[in-house]
Amino acid sequence: MRAMWTGAVSFGLVSVPVKLYSATENHDVRFHQVHGADGGRIRYKRVCEVCGNEVEYADIVKGYETEDGELLTLDEADLESLPVASGNREIDVMEFVPSDEVDPLLLDRSYYLEPDSKAAKPYALLREALRTTDRMALVKVAIRSRETLALLRVRDQVIVLQTMLWPDEVRTPEFDILDAEVELRPQEMQMASSLVDSMGAEFDPSRFTDEYRDAMLELIDRKRSTGDTREVPVAADAGPDGADSMTDLLTALQRSVEAAKANSTPATGSATGSAPSASGEASDEAPSVPAQRTGAADDAETPTGGTKTATKAPAKPKSDPKTESTPKSRTTGKGTKRPRRTA
Repeated sequence: MRAMWTGAVSFGLVSVPVKLYSATENHDVRFHQVHGADGGRIRYKRVCEVCGNEVEYADIVKGYETEDGELLTLDEADLESLPVASGNREIDVMEFVPSDEVDPLLLDRSYYLEPDSKAAKPYALLREALRTTDRMALVKVAIRSRETLALLRVRDQVIVLQTMLWPDEVRTPEFDILDAEVELRPQEMQMASSLVDSMGAEFDPSRFTDEYRDAMLELIDRKRSTGDTREVPVAADAGPDGADSMTDLLTALQRSVEAAKANSTPATGSATGSAPSASGEASDEAPSVPAQRTGAADDAETPTGGTKTATKAPAKPKSDPKTESTPKSRTTGKGTKRPRRTA
């Protein structure tokens, strides 16, 4: 077990260093909520019912609605002004009370107290004093910065700290039928007492099991043995607009590559024609060799948000000797230039 709290039990001038452990655990079968069609987990979002926007956890504050319908909000500064006992690491014994005077309805959670290696003797002293006097120690303790009432009682060889509800947390039963006069005849009381005696037994909770949980585990094992299972689906990482960001990225990269290929296709020159100049007029100059792209291709806009994704330059296209000619000029005797044909 892992200690969840360390401190000391103080009664009179005696201090017993102890560690606190949770004494109980829940064995209920836990289920996830999943989509029956594909097995995807069902998640919940924090959505403001006024503006309809999803709210980050950091933007959430505590709100208290009054009986008049007014809303009061409390931020971290307000909560820090409250008296908390986070620094108090002592279990202060206020008084010792008879065990039979403690209403079990007040009992809440149970924790084991383990003594420090050097505190075995004072721990045993307190334990045996509670056992022989048949009393419990009423204490105050701060767990998770919240102070609460608790009891120290003995269970076998360990001291148990039992947190308690505050008295105003126990509801008062208001059943009018209980106030009605009911006549019980002596014969009925005798028969009821005889039935109780005949069904009497020593208390042994280990004789009982959670039949519902056992049946649920058996059902799960049966479904696994028959192969009625499927792989846990991988959840899609939804983007801000609920789209699959990976799909958007692949789409952006594909479009960037296509755009880069279109921009890098060299213009095919004619053997006898002239390449147009920047102004659109025919030029007497021989067509120049298209410059090969050596750097990264132009960034292409992605379909979402206008962000740009850099892609590598496409491979240099192979020239077809039947359809293209490498422009190479030579000077004739008349001073004019014309392209040399290549095989």
